[in-house]
Amino acid sequence: MERILIVRQQNNQLGDLLCSLPLYYALKKKFPESEITLVAGKANYAIPYKKFCPYIDNIIQMDRETLMKNISFIREVRALKCNIGIIPSTMQFSRTSHVINYLSGAKVRVGVKQFDNEVNKSAWLLNETGTFDWGKQKTHQTDRILDVAKIIGCELTDEEKIIRVTHTEDVLKDANEFLRSNFPANTKIIGMHTGAGKVANRWDYRNFVSLAKRLKEKYNCVFLLTSGYIDKEVTEKTIQGLKENDIPFVVENVEVRVLGAMLSMIDLYVTNDTGVMHLSGFSGGKVVSLFGPTRGYEWAPQQKGCRYIQSKTGEINDITVEEVMNVLVDSKRKDFR
Repeated sequence: MERILIVRQQNNQLGDLLCSLPLYYALKKKFPESEITLVAGKANYAIPYKKFCPYIDNIIQMDRETLMKNISFIREVRALKCNIGIIPSTMQFSRTSHVINYLSGAKVRVGVKQFDNEVNKSAWLLNETGTFDWGKQKTHQTDRILDVAKIIGCELTDEEKIIRVTHTEDVLKDANEFLRSNFPANTKIIGMHTGAGKVANRWDYRNFVSLAKRLKEKYNCVFLLTSGYIDKEVTEKTIQGLKENDIPFVVENVEVRVLGAMLSMIDLYVTNDTGVMHLSGFSGGKVVSLFGPTRGYEWAPQQKGCRYIQSKTGEINDITVEEVMNVLVDSKRKDFR
């Protein structure tokens, strides 16, 4: 049995986990009897890794607060006796991740030697490497992470790499109950997420309010406002704007898996570039995502029914309400029937 270690002690928020699903699937496809352990750093909030990713067998949370905890952590990693260690560096290189991978004792240590003009100064700790030109080729994150898996012969077909998160019956029941209890029957529900971890990724809440006003006039719809704890301030401003314009809405307050199921059931979801964008896409939802400084070709959901709008200047608020409205109306005719 192959024992495989994946070291992602950086960049391990919800969106990063979901974009990594094809990697774990590719490993299980080639090594069906393998045991996969993920080393993850602390996220902004609790992520049910194994609930979203059935291919992960173990999770080790890294805590770098004290030296004693570091020693205990390394002992825990070494006790796994992994023979393959993988560092899927697709955005930046982490020396800490490479040291962890090396100290794990894995005989096969897989990672990236260079991507674009970024050279991995810790590549000497690896013995199976690849060099990639992702930026020039405008490669999506899921394809980047699969390129790392290909170094050791783990591949997926185009159909296999478009993975959808499945929800259990109890999660679907809770999602249905929330929608049934909070929205009138036979009413179109359009979701909006006005927050984002990075300010530069936030389309102004007033734009969302203006968009909601126009959509209500056209479709007589009701809105589902999603919000994380880091979005409190912008969510409160959005709520005030919706109230002032007499726009009906409900703010969700459910567990993340139930939210994913709900997003697969509503008619449309308009969101900034953030974790719930990926949650909706991987759950089978219909998404229009907005991109400013980050690149839509690299991060936007690839699933059927998903589209994105890229700012031409890199400033997200240079995207106009009219531009978004045109995409949504076109989407209603085509993808969102």
